[in-house]
Amino acid sequence: MTSLFISDLHLDKERPQVIKFFNNLLDNLDADIDSLYILGDFVEFWVGDDDPAYGLEDVFKNIKSISRKIDVYFMHGNRDFMISKSFCINSGMKLLDDPTIINLYDKKILLMHGDTLCTDDFKYQEFRTMVRSKSWQNEILKKSLSDRISIAKMFRAKSLQETDAKNEIIMDVNEEEVIRIIKKYHVDMIIHGHTHRPNIHQLTIDGKKCKRIVLGDWYDKSFVLKISENKTTIDKANLS
Repeated sequence: MTSLFISDLHLDKERPQVIKFFNNLLDNLDADIDSLYILGDFVEFWVGDDDPAYGLEDVFKNIKSISRKIDVYFMHGNRDFMISKSFCINSGMKLLDDPTIINLYDKKILLMHGDTLCTDDFKYQEFRTMVRSKSWQNEILKKSLSDRISIAKMFRAKSLQETDAKNEIIMDVNEEEVIRIIKKYHVDMIIHGHTHRPNIHQLTIDGKKCKRIVLGDWYDKSFVLKISENKTTIDKANLS
């Protein structure tokens, strides 16, 4: 059997080609696929479960349909952390904590969105702490839908502006934090997204060989990590 891992699709009605590609992926899954893990930033933004999700209606219908055949797991990212557990259940997805440990083909694997590994980005980590708090989310959900959408768009614009101004190194993972996390959870592998820097990093920690697999974003290309008993591959395809 084979497990699929994706992240950072940033699905949005303004990018219909990505929506079409993802729906096509679900419609044509190989017979040996038994699970799909979505590790955050699945959508461009989410303002609560009354989010109209314009252009994404077929995506969630498709996920629910495919969840009758395979297990579909979802983990929050920094764009879609307001997706609730009840919405996941209604859509056929199982909500995962960040981080989550899974055991796959005799490997102990830590799944993360990846933003908590970027400890050098102090400003982002402060923002993350604020927006992930229940008190902040409860206050936001009291606002009207139109106000919440405006706030989300404001945050998105601000994030793009700050990203352009930040040093590239600050926005990547902190290697010491990676080592600390691997030691803390005693895992063979970390799989995460967020940084938009797809790669397979080979590590040796205290004499033990480990991997850190970084999933790619779906802007110019799609990235689908496939793990089976004897093989690990990353399938790429142009989205334009």
